[in-house]
Amino acid sequence: MPQEQNSNGQFQFRLGDLLVSSGLLSQEVLERVLSEQKFSKKRLGEILVAKQLLTERQLAEVLSRQLKVPLISLARYRPMGEALRLVPENVARRLELVPLAILDNNRLMVAMADPLNVLAIDELRLLTGMEVEVGIATSTEIFRDLDKFYEVQLSLDDAMVEVVESAGPADLDREGRGSSADDAPVVKLVNSIMEQAVREAASDIHIEPYEKVTRVRYRVDGSLFDAVDFPRKLHPAVSSRIKIMANIDISEKRRPQDGRILIKTLNKNIDLRVSTLPTIYGEKVVLRLLDQSNAMVGLEKLGLETDDRVIVDGIIAAPYGIVLVTGPTGSGKSTTLYSVLERLSKPEVNIITVEDPVEYTMTGINQIQVNEKAGLTFGEALRSILRQDPDKVMVGEIRDLETAQLAVRAALTGHLVLSTLHTNDAPSASIRLVEMGIAPFLVSSSLLAVIAQRLVRKLCVECRQEYTIPDKTADDLGIPRGSTAYKPMGCEVCRGTGYKGRSGIYEIMKVDEEIQNLILDGAAGHRIQQEAIREGMRTLRDSGLRKVLDGVTSLEEVLQVTLN
Repeated sequence: MPQEQNSNGQFQFRLGDLLVSSGLLSQEVLERVLSEQKFSKKRLGEILVAKQLLTERQLAEVLSRQLKVPLISLARYRPMGEALRLVPENVARRLELVPLAILDNNRLMVAMADPLNVLAIDELRLLTGMEVEVGIATSTEIFRDLDKFYEVQLSLDDAMVEVVESAGPADLDREGRGSSADDAPVVKLVNSIMEQAVREAASDIHIEPYEKVTRVRYRVDGSLFDAVDFPRKLHPAVSSRIKIMANIDISEKRRPQDGRILIKTLNKNIDLRVSTLPTIYGEKVVLRLLDQSNAMVGLEKLGLETDDRVIVDGIIAAPYGIVLVTGPTGSGKSTTLYSVLERLSKPEVNIITVEDPVEYTMTGINQIQVNEKAGLTFGEALRSILRQDPDKVMVGEIRDLETAQLAVRAALTGHLVLSTLHTNDAPSASIRLVEMGIAPFLVSSSLLAVIAQRLVRKLCVECRQEYTIPDKTADDLGIPRGSTAYKPMGCEVCRGTGYKGRSGIYEIMKVDEEIQNLILDGAAGHRIQQEAIREGMRTLRDSGLRKVLDGVTSLEEVLQVTLN
């Protein structure tokens, strides 16, 4: 048949043979789909994916294996600007490819959805004058990331042109000359960086100057990955633009500064907390993204086990005392506190918070933001709100002795106080308060409970792979032999990481009479921990292992964030 002789026909039949030989498709199914394809004129792979006879990832994997070409995850790949400039965006979109890099010997590396599409490769060769080296990516990945790659690159190119035109060739190597923070291309570049971070569901943006380039990284699900690099001569203009947006003094570059930006992008209201820090190559800028529409506020959303939720509900029902949430920066402490406040919020309850900064606004709760420049410190605010007839008080963080003393006084005079503390585990919290200068008898009589927590990445349910935990590992961890767990694999849904989203693991220590006595006696942390475990406390490691056996996260992830 004539149709079988053209380039598309050749691609389709070769692909079918590969799928049959790989065992992903039977000959009968292939022939049936090929018959249908004669009328639809669609590509074979497109039909098979549409009919759910195989996934895009399976299609890419078999092509990679059979053709011995690399399988590329665009989520972790940063195309070279020179490669993107060679191929116009409309051509890349039509041919379903992403230009990745210019290699030695005049070769262009591209990621294609159809590596057997000879016509597309020939057109690319004629367009660029280069030999084409092909890698494989799924069609979904390509179309998802094309906008991002070309938008950021176009913004970057425009910004560089602005620097050249403003500064002149003689001044290009002089940092900051001719690069106004209000230049439209720089504004567009900064907006692109922020918008892409929101699209990626990033929690932080890191803009880091080095000797020759500035690197932009996003933190997604707790892990940093590279987003884009741009020449360091652009860095002063980019940092100045961000500082102007955050109402930060752009003339001050020798000391750290903080600010806030409110933006609306992709139909979302985003609150960005900006921090600048002088480095040897310029100011590093970190932006924390707070997306209230994405907030995982609510005890049901935190990842607490059912029995742990019952314990927490019992703890926060107490009329007075201190409940501490502990853990390192970025472990979800604030989200846990807001979830508790949501549970406590009722018309008949007066709740007042003191925060730095206010991360989520909540209806029905009086929230105060610390302003040290105006003299409104944690201590000053806490002293004032105790005269406001509160029932429940939330202090964003116990940072110093004054705040700790006021929190204890509030707890002992009939208020439920919620706060955070930086400690590695729950038993260490009481010791930390004593080290800050609070008398042991005050700690033991005011402390109700401590919740230590960590965040672990959740396995992608689309690609996780089940396996049996080796006997020795099971014995070492104290779990039954023959237990099964899941390991990350990576697919287009999770951007090749094997993980999507995060969940909390928790260590909840109730301060009963026995633990109160240990605090009074100045017992070491491990002694308090032993008693708490004897009374039923589950450690962070044990909490994590439960999530491993439930298929929520991987064993490697839990071992990485917890201690024995």
